[in-house]
Amino acid sequence: MQALPLSRFITATDRYIFRLVLVPMIGVFVLAASLLMLEKMLRLMEFVSTEGGPILIVFRMLANLLPEYAGLAIPLGLMLGILLAFRKLAVSSELDVMRAVGWSYTRLLRVPYLLTLALMAVNFAIVGFLQPLALYDYQQLNYELRSGALGASIKVGEFTALEDRVALRVEASRDEGRELMGIFARIAEPGGQVLAISAREGRFLASDEDRNTIILRLTDGTIVQQIPGETPRTLGFSQHDLPIDLPAIEAFRTRGDETREYLLPELARLGWSKGVSTAERDASQAMFNYRMVEVLMMLMLPLMAVALAIPPKRSTSALGVFISIVMVVSYHKVNQYGQSVAALGRVDPTLALWGPFAMFALLIFWMYYQVAFVPGGQAIGALESFYAKLVRRLGKLWRRRDKLAAPEPDDDGEARPVAA
Repeated sequence: MQALPLSRFITATDRYIFRLVLVPMIGVFVLAASLLMLEKMLRLMEFVSTEGGPILIVFRMLANLLPEYAGLAIPLGLMLGILLAFRKLAVSSELDVMRAVGWSYTRLLRVPYLLTLALMAVNFAIVGFLQPLALYDYQQLNYELRSGALGASIKVGEFTALEDRVALRVEASRDEGRELMGIFARIAEPGGQVLAISAREGRFLASDEDRNTIILRLTDGTIVQQIPGETPRTLGFSQHDLPIDLPAIEAFRTRGDETREYLLPELARLGWSKGVSTAERDASQAMFNYRMVEVLMMLMLPLMAVALAIPPKRSTSALGVFISIVMVVSYHKVNQYGQSVAALGRVDPTLALWGPFAMFALLIFWMYYQVAFVPGGQAIGALESFYAKLVRRLGKLWRRRDKLAAPEPDDDGEARPVAA
């Protein structure tokens, strides 16, 4: 059997539609992910600075949040990319020409659906496997930052107690905390001996002998030794190594304490296993179904994009763009609520998550049918009419306000203001 050439399956028109879809899709994806991460980045910077951690930890935590945001940004970018492409074709009348030569909407969606299937595979890998691992890494970084395992326990300008015998204060730091200036340390030794050490600057070094001990190398300072019943002794130094025992830090928990940290095969095994508790089984089934409906929902997006992309004749209304964003975000939030309720065992996970999916799919099929198979049909015709009337009414009010605010000429021909 002879294989068909690729040019008969993907035509020049398909490549043209691909270019129209690709540019806005990538732009929306980058914009949506950037906006979601920007808001989180500000809060993370405030949190890290409060805990005294290095600034690089902010970008490590943001990198672990990227899969979470990509789960929403990818469907949103795909939907808006297809919608803006078909809206451009409709407004420029190119779509009418394609329809006139026999290209149906279903045929025009060939390339968008190829993109959808590819992005579905990417989103499935992100939602099913990458998101749980990234969430666990984020929680681990958060724990280590709070516990001081990242070197964040010493705060500039404050006294920090280490192992209940060392009090350390640093005036300033440079090079992400590696170089310290204005150091004061008070060390309580067994037997009542106290050492008060001040130095111009210092640097933390790793110890080759014990990984739980670090070396604080001090430069240009003074040591005051106080022994009960004796006169204090003072000693100046140009360099002095001060060993500091790190506080014992409890190891971070293993992955799986939260249902969101399970991979998709692990959720499937726990959700239908008889050897787990009812609460754990409900939570696992709810999370498994939530991830599946989030991925399969992408199959509906090309149909919805086409249904909302085509404005009424002799109109350039962008109402469909706004409605499409509201629908995608609202469906995502409904799924999150359904997952939360199903995890508590109040509603069956199948009903809580696949019910909204079925209603969403039926609504989109109806919208697409109105546009593709009903002559002159509009999926949101009533909303478009209301929107057009509202715009005209607001335009009249705006022109009337401008007219009332315009100055009128007086008897001498000079303009004078008119009171509204």
